[in-house]
Amino acid sequence: MSGEGSWDGRSAEEVLYEARKALYVMVGFIAVIWAAQVVNSALDYRLSNHFGIVPRSVGHLGDIFSAPFLHYSWQHIESNSGPLFVFGFLAAYRGVRKFLMVTLVIVCSSGLMVWFAQGNSNTVGASGLVYGYFAYVVVKGLFDRHLVDVLIGCVMALSYAYLLTAALPGVPHVSWLGHLGGAVGGVLAGWLLRE
Repeated sequence: MSGEGSWDGRSAEEVLYEARKALYVMVGFIAVIWAAQVVNSALDYRLSNHFGIVPRSVGHLGDIFSAPFLHYSWQHIESNSGPLFVFGFLAAYRGVRKFLMVTLVIVCSSGLMVWFAQGNSNTVGASGLVYGYFAYVVVKGLFDRHLVDVLIGCVMALSYAYLLTAALPGVPHVSWLGHLGGAVGGVLAGWLLRE
């Protein structure tokens, strides 16, 4: 493969095409989450209460797939949307199919961590995905040995280091286990999908 015009062997047109697809995917993804929030808010957050992850409840195990799309307040969704868009875009940039696999691994890892280990609470929110995409972006370059990806991961790690403070136990109303599970899922996805 020729490396002309790009750091990873793709032409400038291919890079732009992938970036455009990643942008569309993330705009659509964020739009779905916000549409769910509008409906959820109008229903007085009954969707969050009904489709959130209830630890060790077999009847709620499938809710690990709905919980990332639901939030408990406007502030909750606002705090997740920015980092979700940035890290999701960087994860989707390598291809939509790969992004869907990464998302599935993170949702399962984060959701199962909450389902098995969280205390008795109902958990919703996209922050497990935020931490998962963050971890995926940070480790992707290491696993693939792409210098540019390593640099992007380092810049993201330094820029969003404050996220780690919310991943620690003891922060009220925050599912640190969901964050940890998401990060583990991001690392696992990076390893499973390495080139």
